[in-house]
Amino acid sequence: MNIIHGNRYLKRTICGLVFFCLLSGAALCDRVEVVEKPPADRSNDHYIGNRAPLAPSVLIKLPVGSIMPGGWLLKYFELQRDGLTGNLGKISAWLQKEDNAWLSEDGHGEWGWEEVPYWLKGYANIGYILGDEEIIREAKVWTEGAINSRREDGNFGPVRIFDDDGSQDFWANMVMLFCLQSYYEYSGDRRVIDLMTDYFRYQLSVPDDKLLTHYWQHLRGGDNLYSVFWLYNRTGEPWLLELAEKIHRNTADWKLDNDLPDWHNVNIAQGFREPATYSILSRDPADLRASYDNFRIIRDLYGQVPGGMFGGDEISRPGYSDPRQGIETCGMVEQMLSDEIMAGITGDVFWADNAEDVAFNNYPAAVMPDFRALRYITCPNMATSDWKNHAPGIYNTGSFMIMNPLSNRCCQHNHSHGWPYYSEHILMATPDNGVAAVLYGPAAGSVRVGGGSEITITEETVYPFEETILFRISAREKVAFPLYLRVPGWCDSPAVSLNGGDIGIDGSDPGGKYIRIDREWNNGDTVELRLPMKIGIRTWTKNHNSVSVNYGPLTFSLRMKERYIKRSSKGTALWDSKWQKGLKTKQWPAFDILSASPWNYGLVLDGANPADSFEIIKRDWPEDDFPFALNSVPIALKARGKIVQGWTLDKYGLVAPLQDSPVKSDAEIENLILVPMGAARLRISAFPVIGEGPDAHRWTSQLQN
Repeated sequence: MNIIHGNRYLKRTICGLVFFCLLSGAALCDRVEVVEKPPADRSNDHYIGNRAPLAPSVLIKLPVGSIMPGGWLLKYFELQRDGLTGNLGKISAWLQKEDNAWLSEDGHGEWGWEEVPYWLKGYANIGYILGDEEIIREAKVWTEGAINSRREDGNFGPVRIFDDDGSQDFWANMVMLFCLQSYYEYSGDRRVIDLMTDYFRYQLSVPDDKLLTHYWQHLRGGDNLYSVFWLYNRTGEPWLLELAEKIHRNTADWKLDNDLPDWHNVNIAQGFREPATYSILSRDPADLRASYDNFRIIRDLYGQVPGGMFGGDEISRPGYSDPRQGIETCGMVEQMLSDEIMAGITGDVFWADNAEDVAFNNYPAAVMPDFRALRYITCPNMATSDWKNHAPGIYNTGSFMIMNPLSNRCCQHNHSHGWPYYSEHILMATPDNGVAAVLYGPAAGSVRVGGGSEITITEETVYPFEETILFRISAREKVAFPLYLRVPGWCDSPAVSLNGGDIGIDGSDPGGKYIRIDREWNNGDTVELRLPMKIGIRTWTKNHNSVSVNYGPLTFSLRMKERYIKRSSKGTALWDSKWQKGLKTKQWPAFDILSASPWNYGLVLDGANPADSFEIIKRDWPEDDFPFALNSVPIALKARGKIVQGWTLDKYGLVAPLQDSPVKSDAEIENLILVPMGAARLRISAFPVIGEGPDAHRWTSQLQN
């Protein structure tokens, strides 16, 4: 892992600088180079970055609504809008307006904690991004409620006081601040700035021993810190930096030596980045390094699994690190957002790579294909998804693995921001008045570049299912600016063409860096980026030498026949689930998903060249533009495997822990189909390796090496 520190413009050129002149007659030569990240030695003239004395921004998020999703990404927005996210205001008891503390001027009411802002964080942004007036109107009810809840002392939101010490619970307000920031980006409503200013003055007045006490807020203070910097960058009030120091010292210590302050998956997915956020103020490389270390620590112990996350269920436990352990849906979307924030702070391609890993391989399978139900825990190796209690095989006691729209109170609301925030970070502004393509997907973004010209960059692609991304530039006039194209760490031989002519990038490995094209752009210019994908085998040496199969950013799972059984969502909901009176729960059923085919296969691999063990199958793109389902996924792999005798469901109804590879099997070799992990609601993603035949010795040697 490469950590970049300081403000220097660090770059490495492929075979020196590559200069070329366009045949179209451009007056100046264009400059193309490979760089570690955009420069941070200047400030963007058009977008708000970090204000001194904060460390300069490397990548700057565009205001919500600047980027419009297209293709499969737009389909996801439409499914969310028409499914659980868009209808949750009519389903969840926490979102009913009667006696809701978020709509109360004095902060009192029966319903009033994290659920409203969790949901609003994604719901409102879907409305802003799509220009959906119905969603925007409904979201404004809640933003107005939050703004109007501001009290004379500057505090706002529901009143939640801890009985033991009289301190306030600030956690839910941290989430609402994200919602208000998005609303300000969309509307420019000055009341948001006024509310946040008064609220942060109030927090500054709270004694240290009363600020960020107790569990959730103490561990997640980094979100509060992030919002303080957001406001400082817009007002420059110096006392905000005093508050930032105060929040940091009262937040849990995320700089422990090879340890974490907590092992709850969502706390880790959010809290690990607190030192990096604080490093914006401290400028201490050790603070930035701590967030990288936190990411590594959890994955060294529990992250020996594919899909970008870690397998510790709700709370990681020693001895429970097999890929049959899962992750909360909350943990997935919070990790994606943390990755996106970390990419902005550091410019490091690593974080964008991980965001895509989670977004493409884990998150899609946590929800039903129609987005009308979700589950709490999703595992890399998962042969059953039902209403039964699987504890203590998984940490949670109860019905935590069924797809249920009424249950899983936190994830039920918090799932909503995964795709909206992903979309918002596809393109980001750079300090040199350019633009960086940070995450990839079909979308069109409006951005001010150069001297202030507004252009539109359209990404035409079905990435991650194909390897080509076409960028179209729409501009009213010629404009000079740098365009940065992220090269994922898994790609070692990208190719770029400009207006149909190849740009040579000979001889070196630009993986994990950016290709920077600095030129005067014309309306209609096109750039084609090709990220050649190839099959790769990853060996999880700390997890029984199991293997996962990758093709570019996609990880593949065994295709099982999924049998769906409709259940009562009311009858299988957890004890703390609540829904609105009069809800026709039969219109929102829950589903068990059971495997109707064998799943306990080990892979038979070519010991000399394991990648040759697979054949790529390309299929037509789905007519409905939704590729994350078994019946519509446009790519698959042919593989060979054997049944592993004795590897069955265990007494808890879970996939039994892996055996050490190589595994012996007397079964016949069978042809298998592997599909992208994100399309498989049931999956085996970490496979044992069969250790028989003429290549067994060579494969065993590879594992040992």
